[in-house]
Amino acid sequence: MKFLDQAKIYIKAGNGGSGSASFRREKFVEYGGPDGGDGGNGGSIIFEAERNLNTLIDFRYAQHFRAENGYIGTKRKRTGAGGKDLIIKVPVGTQVYEEDNNTLIYDFTKNKERYLVAAGGNHGLGNVRFKSSTNRAPTKKTNGKVGEEFWIWLQLKVIADIGIVGMPNAGKSSLLAAITRARPKIANYPFTTIDPNLGVSYYDDKEVTLADIPGIIEGAHEGTGLGDKFLRHIERCKILLHLIDLSEDKLVECYLKVRNELSKYDKILTKKKEIIVFNKSDLVEKKEIERKLKIFKTKIKKKYQIISVVTDKNLIDLRKILLKNANK
Repeated sequence: MKFLDQAKIYIKAGNGGSGSASFRREKFVEYGGPDGGDGGNGGSIIFEAERNLNTLIDFRYAQHFRAENGYIGTKRKRTGAGGKDLIIKVPVGTQVYEEDNNTLIYDFTKNKERYLVAAGGNHGLGNVRFKSSTNRAPTKKTNGKVGEEFWIWLQLKVIADIGIVGMPNAGKSSLLAAITRARPKIANYPFTTIDPNLGVSYYDDKEVTLADIPGIIEGAHEGTGLGDKFLRHIERCKILLHLIDLSEDKLVECYLKVRNELSKYDKILTKKKEIIVFNKSDLVEKKEIERKLKIFKTKIKKKYQIISVVTDKNLIDLRKILLKNANK
């Protein structure tokens, strides 16, 4: 399934049904009086969050949504049937914006959460409503109100406990595949991942959700590469797993480039808890690893983990650390 994290759609709630202006017509009843019933309310449009969805791709092919109109009232004081509400499923993490794509209407963060986006029109009144002591045979009735209608934007921000960030080809997709049941595309070239991937890791009857974010390069916050398009998905993550390729010559530069892009996009991202992980230890000799990490430790005063996705080195320990931090 293709990934789509933004869509513009048109929604139209149902119109209310009109009231009826009718009179009783019965044998031997000369003055039957008014008996026109009310119309039915128009159907509303309701969004419901669904955690089994992870893309807005369906809204690329269906962009117009209309709820059912209410039915008109009939004689014998019968009220018209109300229009059915239209329930639209969206992924958890979807934000609804007005047409300007800037004014937030609602933010879905929980499974099965519902929100009424467009209200159906109220019903019209039948002539029986206007009967009085001075007007025994009213012909007045009212029409139903028009349902709300407008264009809106949907934006999806992936919700995950841990977001995996790093330079292209650091092994983010490989790590996700190794510790979860996700099956992202993996290849030996930069920007293999062009869409965020989600996976769930289990350990000791606990689970943690991870998101593999496409590679971040210098200038990503301005749209260079793919980073600008997907940096928004990191906003939802509680923790950032910063994956660094140990075979790179300048580890400190690789680390600071990613941190700098996160800061330029939104400084809040740099305040999130960070787990630094060095990957591809199988490609570098032990002495060379020690030399590189010695330089790294002198400039970056943070703890780190060393793994190899290919040889499964320290992956069990890493999984324990991720679960421990995600469930705090």
